[in-house]
Amino acid sequence: MSGYVFLSNSTKPTEEQQNSREEVKLTNVSRPCIQVAMKMGYDVYFGTNRANPESLQCELPVKMYDSHSYRSITNFKDNKIAYDNLKKIVNNNPIEVIHCNTPVGGMIGRLIGKRYHIKKVIYTAHGFHFFKGAPLFNNSVLKLAESIMARWTDAIITMNEEDYQAAKKFKLKKNGRVFKVHGVGITLSDFENVDVDLKNKRLELGLKTTDIVCISAGDLVQRKNYGTAIKAIAKTKNSSIHYLICGVGPEKDNLEKLAIENGIAANVHFLGFRTDVKELMKMSDVFLFTTLQEGLPRSMMEAMACGLPCIASRIRGNVDLLDDGKGGYLCGCDAENEIAEKLKKLAADKDLREKMRLYNLEAIKAYDVSVVKKEIEMIYKEVLGAK
Repeated sequence: MSGYVFLSNSTKPTEEQQNSREEVKLTNVSRPCIQVAMKMGYDVYFGTNRANPESLQCELPVKMYDSHSYRSITNFKDNKIAYDNLKKIVNNNPIEVIHCNTPVGGMIGRLIGKRYHIKKVIYTAHGFHFFKGAPLFNNSVLKLAESIMARWTDAIITMNEEDYQAAKKFKLKKNGRVFKVHGVGITLSDFENVDVDLKNKRLELGLKTTDIVCISAGDLVQRKNYGTAIKAIAKTKNSSIHYLICGVGPEKDNLEKLAIENGIAANVHFLGFRTDVKELMKMSDVFLFTTLQEGLPRSMMEAMACGLPCIASRIRGNVDLLDDGKGGYLCGCDAENEIAEKLKKLAADKDLREKMRLYNLEAIKAYDVSVVKKEIEMIYKEVLGAK
C-alpha cells in the first residue's frame, strides 16, 4: 500500500507532555487531510511530538512517528533530529506523498521530498512569515527560502488572499498548483450547543450584566499587540467597559503595568489559561483583536461562531474573515483613537451589536470544517489523482 505522511510543527512540549501516554487527539489542522488520504487508500503516517508514539492510541488508525518538529527555524539540533526521523520513515516505507504544514514542518518535509524524490509534496502555509509590513529579514531572506522550496512542491495550499497571491508568483514543480481554502475549518456545532448563564458567568468574574465586556484570546506575546487594545479602552473613558484577556505569556507583567498606568487596572482582567473560552465569548459583547500578524486567525473564527461583533486590526487574515461595517470594524494596528471610537459606538448601540452578531453567525458558515474537508478532497483528487 502506498504511504502518505502528514507533519507540522508545534510548541516544544514539556518532558511530561512528551512522555504522556494519553490518546493522541487530532485537530482540524490534520483530521480532514488524514481522513481524505485514508479514503483514497493511503497508509497514513502521522508526525506527533511525543516520545515512543508507535505505542500510543489515536482516534484514527494511523501509524505515528516522532516528528520532533517544533516552532523554531533556528533550532538546528532539533531540526536535524526532525529531518533524520522523517528520513527513517521514507527509507523504510513506500512513501509516495508528504503533506507538510507550517514553517518548520514545511521545511523538513520539502527537504526530504527533494532528497528522496517523493512522488508528490504538498505544503500548507498557515501564514507566510513574509507579509505586508513584516521586517526586512522576513520579506527578503524568508521569502527567498519559500520561493526556493516552492520549486520542490507540487501544491501549495494557502488560507488567505494575500498569501494566495504571493504563492502564485512562485515557480512550483512542473504542473504545480496553488490553492486557497477556508483555513483549517471550525466545528460550528461545538459552538451552537454552548449554553451559558450570562448573569452567573459574569458574577464569577465580578462583572455586572450591564457591563460591556470585550474579550481576546491568545498568547501574551508582542505579536498579539494587546497594549493597543488596553490603551484604546482607556481612551473610551467608559468605566462600564471591561476587557477579558485569556492566555499566558511573557508580556503579562508589561500589560498589567500598562493597565495601571492608563488608570484601568480594575477593568482589565488577566484570566490566564482557560478551558471555558467558548462560554466566556458567549457572555461577552465584543471581540477585540489588535494583533499584528496572522494567517487566518482561529480565535476570531471562534468569536464569530459565538456571535460576537469584532474590532480587529486591518491585516492579512483578519480582512479575509471580517466584513468591515457589517460584522464589526477593521482598524489600523496602532489606531488607538479609531478603535476607541468604534468601541464606544458598539457599547452605546445594542441593536447594532445584535445586527453584527447575526451577520457573523451567517458569514462563519463558509469556514465550517465540512467545507474545508470538501476543499481538501478536491485538491487531493487533482494533485494526487486516482489511485
